[in-house]
Amino acid sequence: MGFLNSSWFQPPAFLLAGIPGLEAVQIWISIPLCAMYLIALLGNCTIFFVIKITPSLHKPQYIFLSMLSATDVGLSLSTLPTVLNVFLLNHREIEFHSCLAQMFFIHIFSSMESAILLAMAFDRFVAIRNPLLYTVVLTPSRIIAIGLAALIRGAVLMIPLPILLMQLPFCKDVILSHCYCYHPDVMKLACGPVRVNIIYGLTLVLCSFGVDSMFIVISYILILKIVLGIASQDGQLKAFYTCVSHIFTVFIFYVPLIVLALIHRFGTFTSPLLHVTMSNLFLFLTPVLNPLVYSLKTKEIQLAVHKVIKDRRKLLK
Repeated sequence: MGFLNSSWFQPPAFLLAGIPGLEAVQIWISIPLCAMYLIALLGNCTIFFVIKITPSLHKPQYIFLSMLSATDVGLSLSTLPTVLNVFLLNHREIEFHSCLAQMFFIHIFSSMESAILLAMAFDRFVAIRNPLLYTVVLTPSRIIAIGLAALIRGAVLMIPLPILLMQLPFCKDVILSHCYCYHPDVMKLACGPVRVNIIYGLTLVLCSFGVDSMFIVISYILILKIVLGIASQDGQLKAFYTCVSHIFTVFIFYVPLIVLALIHRFGTFTSPLLHVTMSNLFLFLTPVLNPLVYSLKTKEIQLAVHKVIKDRRKLLK
């Protein structure tokens, strides 16, 4: 670990953080973490597979859900190597360029998830406002275009992040605050001028997460207006119930993201344990809970999963 006390333009590696004060029991913490990764990967892959092989689920709502599941799998796989290395093997070192690559994929999948959540809000608005035109407005080609737009936007916005960081000298501490590489966290370790990085990071957040969340709120204001205009109370509840899963998903994605961003901006007033807790919530909450929420709240998904399990059992007999 001789690089800790030397000066460099780019450090050979960073050190990832575990949970402060609980280093002795990190091997035990790795057990629930492994379980959460298993739930996230198995749950989202199941949702994706079930939607793919079930013709009755080839509707805009479920196609967007399969996109969300694929994005959650990508986000989980982006963080899995370092998180398990830190907690299971106590291997905290990550090579500089590997750190930047991980940071890029974490941010691009987060941006894609935000865009897909916006598309799902639009999907619910169209379905409630004019059900007869639902499949006319959201055609397969338009859905594919929306998915590609989310991918391209994420890539275009996130590519400058590692490039800008590579231009900075690093001569401070090499210990990151999380068990994965996160842009504000890496940027804080630079000893050169980071004004451009800060401005671009803020612009990126406003142009992706800020714009997406604003339009999601607008979509639900319009949805609420339409729902309240329905004559019968049963009709209102039925219409609003179709949005419950999506509302919960939006909540569990944006709340940890906002809190984590605030912690990095006002980090001097918070404890390291809060840093780690919110960073892990950001990592696990959405990928773990999304398949559970949609499996429990969406009857069509439940029936399709049960049918697939039943068919597999028949094949095994």
